[in-house]
Order: sequence, then structure tokens, then C-alpha cells
Amino acid sequence: MMSAAYDFAHSPASEFMSRPQHLLIDGRRVPASSGRTFKSLNPATGRVIATIAEGNEADVEHAVAAARRAFEGPWRTMRASERGQILLRWADLLKQHAEQIIELESIDAGKPISATARQDFPAAVDTLIYYAGWADKISGDVVPVRDDALTYTVREPVGVVAAIVPWNFPLMIGMWKLAPALACGCTIVMKPAELTSLSALRIAELALEAGLPAGVFNVVTGPGRVVGDALVNHPDVDKVTFTGSPGVGRGIMKAAASNFKRVSLELGGKSANVIFDDADLEAASKAAASGIFFNAGQVCSAGSRVLVQEKAYDEVVERLAARAKSIRIGDPLDRKTALGPVISEKQMKSILDFVDIGRAEGATLVTGGEKVGDRGYFISPAVFANVEHEMRISQEEIFGPVVSVIEFRDEADALRIANGTAYSLAAGVWSRDIGKLQRFAKRARAGTVWMNTYGYTDVRLPWGGERDSGLGREHGTAALDNFTEPKAVWMNLAV
Repeated sequence: MMSAAYDFAHSPASEFMSRPQHLLIDGRRVPASSGRTFKSLNPATGRVIATIAEGNEADVEHAVAAARRAFEGPWRTMRASERGQILLRWADLLKQHAEQIIELESIDAGKPISATARQDFPAAVDTLIYYAGWADKISGDVVPVRDDALTYTVREPVGVVAAIVPWNFPLMIGMWKLAPALACGCTIVMKPAELTSLSALRIAELALEAGLPAGVFNVVTGPGRVVGDALVNHPDVDKVTFTGSPGVGRGIMKAAASNFKRVSLELGGKSANVIFDDADLEAASKAAASGIFFNAGQVCSAGSRVLVQEKAYDEVVERLAARAKSIRIGDPLDRKTALGPVISEKQMKSILDFVDIGRAEGATLVTGGEKVGDRGYFISPAVFANVEHEMRISQEEIFGPVVSVIEFRDEADALRIANGTAYSLAAGVWSRDIGKLQRFAKRARAGTVWMNTYGYTDVRLPWGGERDSGLGREHGTAALDNFTEPKAVWMNLAV
């Protein structure tokens, strides 16, 4: 079902989008040094919604220099409690401008506004408030090494951080990086994705309004191959935090070796959602559909492989197909829309190519997998049955609303298939047998394992994976480790 288009000409976001979207460097909105710009498109229509400055190496140089000055000056020397208060004022300003920010995110990224209002925006604000509370609680330890010395540790900010943010959750994932880095006393140069730069620029303005000193938070928009590469290779950047593809992540690790930058990476996923035949099949099927079709499948932890035990296989396939057919597709600003467009024409073509690959490999396309409408980048939710574990649609990240349903025999077979990809971000498991759940969780190669649910995250819990899913963890106290360095202090008392 396709919902009608929504007229946002007089919406809270329209005035902001109509302005030239300059870079934000050293507390000021400035054009790119080259004067070049690029167009931002609405993925629901393919039409231009904003003109954005196209930064380059010179702009990165200016932004990093501003971040370094701020790090050595007002931000690092400010009382930690005052940093926390600024972050709390920023959170209040975000809430005051919630309607505008939610609309910007929805229009720019093609995200259904109901989901953005329910999940993305509250999660971003919660993250900011959580780490604001940590600002004056990042402490070391007194370590009693010997009687004639006072020995203790302190945690110091790592320095200038390059935060490279993806297009699928620009506001939420952006805040996952910004909030802990700032709470720890670091300064930041953010590069938002070319496809989704608007919310980053708006929240950066509000950060200045909240009292963030000039140079602490800079935004340089532009292509990854220029702006991103310049940041990763810059000798005065101390830390890179990146969310994106494994291929780009590998390149970042290689480039970071130039000055031994610290690196944290949250990369791809091909998560298994395992349904045993003793599970509540209605609840499992409902969650499995949400786990792959939420945000049009453009989620690193999407449950793109649904593994089902033999006796329950046909029923789960039928239930998934029925749910896929019932999903309301349409304009992201229509609050009844459940599935918006994918981010770009390029991404749409890639997903449709994978649908063709699945058919060619011998899988059965039960429903969906087609372009919807005559404008924008909409794809109907696709359910593949009779998928073999070795097929490309089972092994490769599609990053779209496409689910592969794979049959398994027993616990050992389920575990073999679940662990049988290069990814390890997340997994789900469904059963009424608590022993079975615990055995699977213990052996699953996944940074997060959901039991009888799927997809929940919270900033208080660590988030990340291994292998092609990345390096390090975000969220919770793990994020504080990302942005601080421990220092040991030894004071001689025998004087």
C-alpha cells in the first residue's frame, strides 16, 4: 500500500533547508574554501531539497586547527561540571526544536517521521543527557604500589576527534560519537554523510547557542573520498570514530597507522534471527519482520537472515510474507507510513540487483523485491524462501528490505549457520527453553544477542562487533574508554 505525498513547503524544516548550507568551522558558518556546493536530494521524490557546501582538504585543515586550539584552550581547561551543564543546555535546545529536527531527518534520509519521532530523536537526546551526566564523573584510581609513594591514575581526553557518520541514522549515530567525546573533553571535526548532512548542521548551530566554545564542534560536509580521507590522514587528528562499510573501515585502519591514531569502527552486519520450533511463532515472526524491514532494512544489525527450525519453517515464511505485504509504503512525512524509500537511486539499484542474484541462485522470491511508484526510491519488502546458507543473499550485506529465510535442523546446525559469515554485530534467538537460549547466547559470535525479542539498543549498554563488523565498542562506559587516555602518576613521599 502506497501512501500519498506530504506537502512540507511550509513545515518547520523548510526555512532551514532554503538557506545555503555552509560549513561550521571555529564557531562560524562559512562557505567551502573552493566555493563549490552539492545538492541534497529527497529520496522520496528524487528532488533537490538543499544546497550544501562541498568541503575539501583546505577546509579540513582549518577545522582541525580550530579543534586543536579549542582543545588546548577553553574546552580542556573548563571545569568538567561546566562541560556537563553545556551539554544539558544543548539537550534542552534539541527538545525545543524537536519538530524541526525530526522533519529534517525524515526529509533528508527518507525515514518515516513516526519512527524518527518515536526512536531516533529521543535516543539522540537520551545519549546527550546520559553523557552530560558523565562529564564530571570520569575518574582514575589510587593504586597502593608502595608505602613511600602516592601512585594514582587519571583519565585525560584523547584530543582532536574525527567523527565520520553514516547516512542511515545520521542524528542518532552522530550523537553516539559527539556526546561521549565532548563529555570526555575532546574536540571534534564531524563529517556527515553526503546524502544526509542537514541534521548535523542544525544541531551544531544549537550546540553553539547552548554555549559550546568556538572550535569545539566543527562540521565539514563533502565527499568521503576528499573530506573523510583528509581527516583520517591528518597528522593532528588523534582519534577516528567511524560507522560505515567494512571496505572503508579497512582503509581507515591503514591510513591511521601514519601517526598511530586511535580508531573505533562500527561496520557491517548480516545478523541471524534464529527461531526454534518451540518459540511463540506469532511474536517471533512479527519481530523478525520489524527486524529486517525497519528503516527499509538500512540497519547494520538488521535481522536479514531468519533461521527457522524445520517444523516451523513453512509457517514462519507464510507469516513473514503476510506481514511484508501489509506494510504501508509511502512518503516519510505521512505519519501512517511504515516503510519509506531507500536512501538513493544507487542504493535502490544495488538492492534490486541482489533480488535478481537471489533468484538466479535458486532461492524462491515469495513476495516483494520490486520498485514501487514512479518517483523516489521505494522498494517493496522482499521475502526469500529456500535460501541456502552459502548463497550470496545469505552471506553479503544487502542493506535493504530483503530477508533470507533459511531452514535448520537442530541447535548445532543453527549455530553453524548463525556464525557462518564474516560479520558478528548482533543475533537473535527465539525459544521457550531457557537452557537453549543461554547455550546459543554463549556460543553466538555477536556483540549483542537478543532473546525472544529483536533490535533493541540502549546507550547504557556496549554496542559493536568484531571481524567485518568492526573494532571497539560504543555506548556505556566503553565509549569513555574510546575518548580518554589513562595516565599513571607516581609521587615520591620519601623526601
